[in-house]
Amino acid sequence: MDIAIYGRPFEKKYHDAVYKLFNRLVKKDVNVKIYKPFYDYLKDEIKFDPEIEGTFTKHTQIDKSLDFMFSIGGDGTFLESVSYVRNKKIPIIGINIGRLGFLANVPHQEIEHALDAIFAKKHSIENRSLLEMTSSNNMFADFNYALNEITVHKRDTSSMVTIHAYMNDELLNSYWADGLIISTPTGSTAYSLSAGGPIVMPNSNNFVITPIAPHSLAVRPIVVSDNNVLKLKMEGRTINFLASLDYRSEVFDSTVELTIQKADFEIRMVRLPGQSFFSTIRNKLMWGVDKRN
Repeated sequence: MDIAIYGRPFEKKYHDAVYKLFNRLVKKDVNVKIYKPFYDYLKDEIKFDPEIEGTFTKHTQIDKSLDFMFSIGGDGTFLESVSYVRNKKIPIIGINIGRLGFLANVPHQEIEHALDAIFAKKHSIENRSLLEMTSSNNMFADFNYALNEITVHKRDTSSMVTIHAYMNDELLNSYWADGLIISTPTGSTAYSLSAGGPIVMPNSNNFVITPIAPHSLAVRPIVVSDNNVLKLKMEGRTINFLASLDYRSEVFDSTVELTIQKADFEIRMVRLPGQSFFSTIRNKLMWGVDKRN
């Protein structure tokens, strides 16, 4: 088996979990390629030198023949690993040594159980859609895709901005708000949820448009089919605005038009036995938990 590992620095309390991961991989004769800054952190900061085949720093150094990409961290780390996998169809498994962990859905306490399931081929694969953003100024030219959401925000002012949104060239709305979130089903439990958007099942073939602090209470989130094409133009008291694709951001001005649509490839996520979308949201969002006791 050949895998790549992407990770970030982590708290001391997770050291044993990471040792267990690498020790089990060695025992199973797994060929490991690791993100070089993470490898340097393991060697220099926690004095752990795992057995590896090599390192990588660029997506071009990731071969599509790899069996898995392991993400060690939280959901932010998982999103960063996507930018290395891209359209190579390598399944990603997220080991959660972060906080909430919707994407990084393997608790650090269950690393050995997760590896046993993978070695026994008892896991399943879920395909997750992405959004693609193109712009007249070629923003995010290296990787203009988002697994969770694309967001446009105000930048240099406390005043609201106006976002003119067109669906298939027909005016949808002119949003007077702090910004606008366009979310995939995967991202419906992220920023969009905190802004009042609905939770959407991963395979529902749609995306969610959620305004951020809209001026009118009648302007609500809307769920639309992902075969639509959305175009955005911004205006406000300043000419500069901010566009974010998951964890990456760039500044653009009012002359730039943004086009957002479903990407032509998907990300493959590993799902272990006993895991499901509903069990994840019950656990992470504490649905049904009685806090009165």
